[in-house]
Amino acid sequence: MVKILVVDDEEILRMLIRDTLEDMGYEIDEAEDGQDALQKLARESYDVMLLDYMMPNLTGIEVIERLPQQTKEQLTIIMLTAKSQESDKQRVLDKGVDYFMSKPFSPMKLAELVEEALYAE
Repeated sequence: MVKILVVDDEEILRMLIRDTLEDMGYEIDEAEDGQDALQKLARESYDVMLLDYMMPNLTGIEVIERLPQQTKEQLTIIMLTAKSQESDKQRVLDKGVDYFMSKPFSPMKLAELVEEALYAE
């Protein structure tokens, strides 16, 4: 079963993503901030991480910078962000993000992106 880690400080958004992706048959785990995400990633392996850019404590970029290289290689990272300038997008892609989705987004568009990410190869 595909395991997805949803990392966002907005509980409502995590619930919306969880409901959408669980309905598609994915196993979902949640982290409310970057610290929580790093702890979960140290204990579990995931196929996809949906990662918010702007969070308290650690930003999405800081989470990526602290991930071991092996974890980065095994994980598809989708950055969710309200920062949609081309320079912001390029910055996260340069850090190892595989896909980028601007907020606000449609849950179905996110589901389509997750499918694309998982089955692109």
